[in-house]
Amino acid sequence: MGLIGVLSNVLKGANLFNLLPDVMMFIAPIWVGVVLGVLIGWIWRPNWAISAIKNFTISQNKYSSIPSLNLLKCQLPGCFFPFSGTGLAEIDSSGSCSMRGDISLMKLDGEMKSFVGEGDLKHIFDLVHEKDDGPAWIEMMDRSTSSMSYQASRRDPETGPPQYRSRTVYEDMSPEMMRDFFWDDEFRLKWDDMLLEAETIEECPNNGTMVVKWVRKFPFFCSDREYIIGRRIWESGNAYYCVTKGVEYPSIPRRTKPRRVDLYYSSWLIRAVESRKGDGQMSACEVLLFHHEDMGIPWEIAKLGVRQGMWGAVKKIDRGLRRYQKHIASGAPLSHCAYMAHINSKICTDRMKQLENTSNDLQEVETGEQISNDEKPSGKNVQKLLVVGGAIALACTLDRGLLTKAVVFGVARRFANMGRRL
Repeated sequence: MGLIGVLSNVLKGANLFNLLPDVMMFIAPIWVGVVLGVLIGWIWRPNWAISAIKNFTISQNKYSSIPSLNLLKCQLPGCFFPFSGTGLAEIDSSGSCSMRGDISLMKLDGEMKSFVGEGDLKHIFDLVHEKDDGPAWIEMMDRSTSSMSYQASRRDPETGPPQYRSRTVYEDMSPEMMRDFFWDDEFRLKWDDMLLEAETIEECPNNGTMVVKWVRKFPFFCSDREYIIGRRIWESGNAYYCVTKGVEYPSIPRRTKPRRVDLYYSSWLIRAVESRKGDGQMSACEVLLFHHEDMGIPWEIAKLGVRQGMWGAVKKIDRGLRRYQKHIASGAPLSHCAYMAHINSKICTDRMKQLENTSNDLQEVETGEQISNDEKPSGKNVQKLLVVGGAIALACTLDRGLLTKAVVFGVARRFANMGRRL
């Protein structure tokens, strides 16, 4: 009846100034109800609404061009601005608002998930001190140049792909420079010709945890590979434990090409060591690397490819490192990725001893040993390779004419078909 009365008075030409208090008294409760309804609906929004919001992104450039809006975002609760181009709005030390990635504990399907935790630190600690109860390492290579020395080993676990361990000592190099070099994806694109794309998805300004997406180039008979990598650095004394591993990230959908690599682990211990010059100076840098991944290629073929290309890749890294050293010495500013390497978690000796004595049942460690059934290379591939190789050898032994050619061409055709499926 109140609404009908107000409309009736307006239609009769009553003075609007006299009616304004009545109109405001009528409209105010409606707007209060609307605002409360929106806030309650946002807080209790269903899962399908959360997924829709995650798939809807707003460009950061739209916000950066409106300073007043950025200031407003700093002053209001986060629920008013739940998404942006690169993450949540944060307030830096100067009090201004800056766009950063989300923290390392991100909200995913209503649950908090840690990308890289102390369990991963314990895992690399056990690998360094050979306390992970794995098989013995088999030496593969021992080479050196004037600027570095390199030793590599391999082992074949009962389940999973081959694992590699290497020790590289770089002369005239600091651990900090080495740490920044490994983290600097922007500069990596300049020296690593296998890296096609590198993008930071999320980052934590408190402990330096990052989630990045890589796309790497593979040989012509394989499609390119996509990696979603979680990474974090711990500092213990003058040593840096750098963990990088594949992580689940459902908000980035899988594609046919490039193909997603789920099982990926590549971590380093970086520390200063004495130079081989014999001057007693700790001017060299030692890098202990532990690496394994399931690239979707039969493991025997992958081992052959790694062995053939290992030394060339090591020399390429050394050349890239020296370029990076000169780049920084020239006064060039640090990239954002390299800056994030400076934000790491300090861990004391006592805490490391506690981790050493902790059981291996830490739930935080997720080294990615689970392989999806549709992408795990089965033992049948190895058997097929052995059968095919035996057929070629037999053909070459019995006949050197048309039979040999037919077998070789048939095998080549089989490998071509296999390559299209990879």
